[in-house]
Amino acid sequence: QGRLVESGGGLVQAGGSLTLSCQASESIVEFSPMDWYRQAPGKEHDTVAIITSEGPVYPNSVRGRFTISVDSAKNSLNLEMNDLKPEDTGVYYCHGLLRGVNYWGQGTQVTVSS
Repeated sequence: QGRLVESGGGLVQAGGSLTLSCQASESIVEFSPMDWYRQAPGKEHDTVAIITSEGPVYPNSVRGRFTISVDSAKNSLNLEMNDLKPEDTGVYYCHGLLRGVNYWGQGTQVTVSS
């Protein structure tokens, strides 16, 4: 069964950077699509990056600051986040579709102070 475990969250000042990783229990390349989304208190969750066989897609809110990538050697999905803003604060989750079944990680907290 597929399993996803996120890591890399933390506290950072505005303008700083963090890289999140999502470790897969099965071959990461078998998941498609995969995405990162976040949940902030009192807000709807929003997707911050999706990657498919056709490449990555980002919403306007993070385009140019966030980069999603797959590291097949480490079996992980990564999210590099630069120029972080307080509004980026939230719990970040990775999600993947494997053989028709959806899998989610437990989330990792990202807090950006102003």
